[in-house]
Parts: sequence; C-alpha cells; structure tokens
Amino acid sequence: MSNDKYRVGIGYDIHRLVEGRELIIGGVRITHEKGLLGHSDADVLVHAIIDALLGALALDDIGTLFPDTDPKYKNIDSTILLRHVYDIIKNEGYVINNIDSNIIAQNPKMMPYIPKMKEILAGVLQIAPNDISIKAKTKEKLDAVGENKAIESNAIVTLYKK
Repeated sequence: MSNDKYRVGIGYDIHRLVEGRELIIGGVRITHEKGLLGHSDADVLVHAIIDALLGALALDDIGTLFPDTDPKYKNIDSTILLRHVYDIIKNEGYVINNIDSNIIAQNPKMMPYIPKMKEILAGVLQIAPNDISIKAKTKEKLDAVGENKAIESNAIVTLYKK
C-alpha cells in the first residue's frame, strides 16, 4: 500500500428501476412505486461511496469484493458492505476526511430523505454528518434516468493517513 498522506477516490453506480422492489438509497427506504434492481439491495449511493473508498486505496471494485454470483450477498443491506469497506480503510491506517456525492433521479424527489441518509452514513463511517455532502439532481427528462427507468449516483472521497 502506498504511503501517501492523502488519497482521493471516485465512484459511480446505476441501477434499473423495477416494480416489486423496495427503493433504498443511502440506507433509507424511500416511498416509491418502484425499487432498484440488483443482487444486493441495489443502493446506488452506498455503492458509489464504496467504489470511491476502494478506489482511493487502489483496491478492487465493489463487484470484485462482493460478487453478484455469491448468494451471501443476495438482498444484503449495502450499509453492511459499506461497514466492511470502512474496516479495510481503517486497517490501512486511513481516515475519511469528506465525501461529496450526487444522487441523479428524475423521481422521486430525494431532498426530504437526505438528512436521514447523512445520519445513517455518518454512523456507519464514524464521521460527522457535515463531512458528507449529498446532492439531488435530475436528468431534465433525458436518457434512462430522465425517463424514470434508472437511478444513478456518483461520489468522491478524500482520505488521509492517521
């Protein structure tokens, strides 16, 4: 592992919206007629943050670490996966400085859920909620996200060596 004092990582995820699934983003159950399709709970925000954390340390991505071919990850709460990745970060001697993220969804509106998302993520990652930025964006009715067929998220994280 590198001895760099500061590390930066970026993450991205997208999942298709389907009927018959709960919509869970940032660890929060969101009232909506559709949910995200995925092997786990398909939490796009948490998945983007996981990939950003792993990328900051130049480690394998979420799909390699938690393969969708492994039944133990079927419908798993993604915050459990996030906790595991946070443990890796701690074991490497790093601390999360901050997280900046976007949830891109035409519907439903995310703003009412963001304070709870920050609270949940801060608890899992043992950082202050004000060290996490979550912004809600739309696609102005363009592409699959804008047509309410998918939701995507991206995140960037900064780590520093203790």
